[in-house]
Formats: sequence, C-alpha cells, structure tokens
Amino acid sequence: MVNSADTGSILEMDATLLAEKIRNVEITSLEATETYIEHLQKINPVLNCLVEERFEQARSEAQEADRKLQAGNAAGRLFGVPISMKDSFDVNGMRTTGGLVHRRDAIQDTDAEVVARLKKEGAIILGKTNTPVLCFYQETDSKLHGRCNNPWDVNRTPGGSSGGEGALIAAGGAAVGLGSDIGGSIRFPSHFNGVIGFRSGNRQVSDQGSYPHVGIDLQDRMLGIGALAKSVRDTRLINEIIAFSPPEERPLEEFSLVIPQKSLRYPIDPDTRLALEAVRSRLQQDFAVEDEQPPHYQQAADLWQRIMGINGAYEYGRIAFNGRPVNPGREYLKEKLFKSSELHAYFSWVLFTANMTKPSQRALRQTEQILAEGDKRVADYLDRRLLILPVYHTPAPLHGQVIKEVFSLTFSFRKYLPFVAYVNTWGLPALIVPVSQNQAGLPIGLQIISRVGNEDAIFKLGAILEEGFRGYKRCAIMSD
Repeated sequence: MVNSADTGSILEMDATLLAEKIRNVEITSLEATETYIEHLQKINPVLNCLVEERFEQARSEAQEADRKLQAGNAAGRLFGVPISMKDSFDVNGMRTTGGLVHRRDAIQDTDAEVVARLKKEGAIILGKTNTPVLCFYQETDSKLHGRCNNPWDVNRTPGGSSGGEGALIAAGGAAVGLGSDIGGSIRFPSHFNGVIGFRSGNRQVSDQGSYPHVGIDLQDRMLGIGALAKSVRDTRLINEIIAFSPPEERPLEEFSLVIPQKSLRYPIDPDTRLALEAVRSRLQQDFAVEDEQPPHYQQAADLWQRIMGINGAYEYGRIAFNGRPVNPGREYLKEKLFKSSELHAYFSWVLFTANMTKPSQRALRQTEQILAEGDKRVADYLDRRLLILPVYHTPAPLHGQVIKEVFSLTFSFRKYLPFVAYVNTWGLPALIVPVSQNQAGLPIGLQIISRVGNEDAIFKLGAILEEGFRGYKRCAIMSD
C-alpha cells in the first residue's frame, strides 16, 4: 500500500518522470504498479475504461523489475513503468475482442509489434481498454463491453475509437497509453478527455498485430498509431520507441504556421473559437502566421468517406456477422426494436450508411488519382509549415451525438469531420494538445499537423502550447 500523499503524486506523473524516479530508486516499480491498480479499481466502475486486467502479472513483473534494478540489470526507457493498451493491439495471453461477443475468448499467443517494442523498453501492461465494435466509429460502446464514460462528465462521450484509453489517461489510470487512429480515433479521445495524443503518419509504425487488419491499401495509408499521454515529451518518447525510425531534427524557426480562422470554413462553437484565437495571438509573436486553407482541405471529408466505404465496408461486416449474412439494416432494427442483436446499434447503423454511400469503381479510380496527385502537393505545402486546426466543433458532446453528426444520411460529415479527415486522408502525423476548457470544465484540444518527416517540429511546437496553455490536467473523479 502506497500512502495517500504519494498516490496523488504518482498518478500525476508522466511516464518519463516515473521512469526516472524508478531508476533513481525514489519509487519502486511495485509501488507505482500498486498505486495504479488501486486507482483503476476505484474509477473503472464509473468509467468502464478498462475491459481486461492483468493485475497479478503486472505485480509480478514489477517485483522482477525491482529485483533487476537492485542487481544493476535495469534497462529500457520505460523500465518498470505501468502502461495501458487499447484492446485492438494483440498482447500475449490477453484477449483481442474488437468489442464482439463472438470474440470474447479470442486469447492471443503473440504480441503486436508495437507491444513487443514497448515491452522491450521495460513497460508493464496493466490491462486493455474499451473500444467500439471493430474500432469502427467515434463513440466507445459495444454489446460486449458496454459504454465508456468521459471522466469530466459521465453523461458525455469519451470519443472513439481509443475512448477507453482517453478516459483512463485523463483520470490518471496509467503512466501512458497506446491508441490507433484511422478516422480521428486518437484525436477525438484526446480532445474530449483533455489528454495529449499523437498519431503517426502514413506507414511510419508497424500495424502488425493491430485488429482488425482489413488490408485495403487506401485505408492502411490512413492509419496512425501513437500515445495518449500526460505530456508532449511522452508522446515523443513512445513514437521514438514504436516508429520504424526516429524523426530528424527540424529547427522550429524555419517553419511558418497556418492557422485558419476567417478561412476555417467549417463551424466551431464560441469556446473553441476563443481557444483558436488565443493560440494564434500567442504564436504570432514568434512565428509568421498565415490564415488560409491548405491544399485539398475541402475534399478531405468526402475522400475519407469514400475510402472507408470501399465495398460498403463489407469486410468489417463479414468479421462482425461471423458467418451470418451481412445485413446491417435488419440488424439495426433488430437491436433498436428488440435489443436482441449481438452488435451494438451504432455499428449496424454505421455499416448501413457505408453500404448506402459506397463509392462506385469510377469514384474509386478518381479517388486514387486525386491521392496520387495530392500527396505531393500536400507534402510540398507542409514542407516548412505547421498547420493548426480544431479537432471537433465542440468539446465532448453527450453520448450518441457524434454518431448522429458524423454518420447521417444527410451527409453532415462534410460539416463536422473535415478537421480530422484532413489528417487521415493525407496520412499526416498530428499532435493534440489541450489548450483550454469551456465554462463547464470540458477540455478543448487543438491539433498540430505537418507532413511525414516534420514530427520533430510538431513536438517542439506542441511543447510551447503545453507550457503556455492548459496542457494535461488529471481529472480527479470522485475526489480521489
């Protein structure tokens, strides 16, 4: 048992600081691990962020780490540090469920590549976190695991698909966590929960052992993997561990900033607008700031929708329906009317909209041509520019609202999704930093975006925002 004074301190620490204190024998790995386990046992009944624990194994690994440290055999940048893991990443001996009832016993016998890299650096996995069905929508709810709640207001969504990670890190449930993002799945939870998040650019991190792996090239290019964290330096550290190669240094003074305001085009609420204006006012003291739309800005949401709707997302349906005929419309009604489906209504509805809006072969050929031409244009534009955009038009909305706004047959995604879709469509790295909060205390994050290869500059600018604005603040739920 760790005394209460130390407990709060450990929960506030980022992974970098905790690793340093463990190496310096100021805190033992077991003390840190027990602190997080006790805290997770307290908060999880309220948040439902953790869906599978490995507490006994974590304790044993922490004890072994402490023994190694005493013997002078400690090694690794995360040595003895307790972390959390999104359910979608395979962990040897743990389930990878995809939020599907028929995969509740799908125990894996290998680690995902990113998991293996983190373990090699000494990380200790506490457990796996909640996701929506097949990580397919930006809320976190499934028939298998149930709804995850936002710690700042449990009536509001933590976002998705890394919603469990976002909620857990916001409440201080681990030193750092890992997520993935093909449609804002790191950035929605980072923004809604007030944590710092980073998603890697196109094919910069291995997706081996990430579930589901559909294997459609146009979708694979949109996937990014990275940390949900308490500090910018932790997102950099995790990226250095899991990426194929570390980013080269980029002097920040060589960059100008693009912060669309008059040219933002898409709606944001007054609090988000004030946050964007405050950041612009601060940064224009030291940087040249342009107010313009980046290339292919207004196409991004449509292109994202086309890509995710390839074949009506049939492969996702095939996995979810588990050998039964794929009929999302019927499954949606079955759940809404009788609560008798194994699939959450959100998933059936999103799959139904994908079927209704699936692109023709002609539209796909056109998309491939636009991407081939646009990749170079976007990369050239962002060669020495950093783009700052909101993540969503509001802070965390009530449960279910994001589904209504993003997956409507009125095509309202064109209004609400462009900020996140721009990053996915063009395979760009992005860092989310909480910069403000509204009167209700709900966090507001902004994303810093550039081309692949400019990650160092992204992290440097992120550190400036982290220091000058809100940054990470742990949500002390239930007055813990």
